[in-house]
Amino acid sequence: MKSYERPTDLQTDGLYGTTVTAPEGSPEGLGAKAWREFFTDPTLQQLIERGLSQNVSMRQLDLQILEAQEYLKCSKLAYIPSLAIAPQGQLSSRDWNEPLKFYTIPLSASWQIGSFGTLRNAKKKAEVGVEQMRTARMAVQQSLVANIANLYYTLCMLDAQLVTSEQTAKNWRETVDFTKKLMAAGRSNRAAVAQTEANALNVEATLLDLREGIATAENALCTILGEAPHHIQRTSLSTFKAPAIETGIPMALLQNRPDVKQAELKLASAFYDVNSAKAAFYPALNISGTLGYTNNGSSIELNPAIWIWNALASLTQPIFQNGRLIAQKKVAKMQQEEAMMAFQQALIAAGNEVNTALISLQTAEGKRDIIAAQIASLETAVEATEALYKDNVSRQVNYLNVLTAQTGLLSAQLGQISNQFATIQATIALYQALGGGSLE
Repeated sequence: MKSYERPTDLQTDGLYGTTVTAPEGSPEGLGAKAWREFFTDPTLQQLIERGLSQNVSMRQLDLQILEAQEYLKCSKLAYIPSLAIAPQGQLSSRDWNEPLKFYTIPLSASWQIGSFGTLRNAKKKAEVGVEQMRTARMAVQQSLVANIANLYYTLCMLDAQLVTSEQTAKNWRETVDFTKKLMAAGRSNRAAVAQTEANALNVEATLLDLREGIATAENALCTILGEAPHHIQRTSLSTFKAPAIETGIPMALLQNRPDVKQAELKLASAFYDVNSAKAAFYPALNISGTLGYTNNGSSIELNPAIWIWNALASLTQPIFQNGRLIAQKKVAKMQQEEAMMAFQQALIAAGNEVNTALISLQTAEGKRDIIAAQIASLETAVEATEALYKDNVSRQVNYLNVLTAQTGLLSAQLGQISNQFATIQATIALYQALGGGSLE
């Protein structure tokens, strides 16, 4: 007859590793934020809303939740008696002129009180089943929100890289023209022109790759939204506003992460299976009765109809079941132990995901200032080498120096955009690892 309670011997110390210290006064932290609070870009919010309303998996789970709720209703109705009515009529006579009329109108009731706790545990398990379906829906929503956000900011990243590459391509075309003029003036050679043309063409090819990547990402996002391929409206990477990172205490994962909640619900379901296996050893009580109206096999004129009733109670105590009940109990306990181990492992996996996301975020943030300083130095180098090359008085700089400086600058600029996206991606991963995205 006991209800499930969360085990007290779970290992949660150091669940996030040594990277995290839980802030005071923030038991839930980042994972408790609804996705609308986390993703504040209105354009992205509209995409997520469309995805949640149109995605086939979400709609299927909504139906499965309704199915589980109907099963729960059946479990609750098992507590009340079942009623049935079965009217009967018969004609019987040796003489066709005056047949005897028989009729009975019985109302039967049966009430299965069950062995101690059997019906209650069945109802409790059905309640857990409903919660499991709701949690499954939360998991799909969480994944859907994260995927839409990642693809959205992937498009923003590719847009930024395309703009940078287009500007670089323009600069290279100008460099090619200038190198041709220098060769005509006898201050450069064909090798320099060919090298600058090759670099310009390489950037032009990169533009095609970026445009293909944009189209591919748009199609992938349309698939998630359940829409035909089309252009996706978007803003830029700069619109992402990272919230304060508050990871919360480790046990908060139990309230936020759908997969951890699923593991605990499986443990609760196994707990009620053990209860049911134990209840099978106790007596089963059944009460039944019949109340009816009959003419007792005579004509109504000679023998008016009368009421009939009967009641029966039976108590069945299992004594010998060929070891079946003992085996069922042992199996249920072993399955409960398996569920407990799975629950503990789910906690460990969740903690590792949080730790990994935090390390990725810290690494991306650490690179930000380094890359910015690198770009500033490379911009200075490009300006200086181009000026010396164009002047070309001292012959200190040749076209290879210019190519090296410009290539290094483009690489650093694209790397800066990628690192900005990596920061956003790591923040989304941390939000998801802490259970974020499952709340409306």
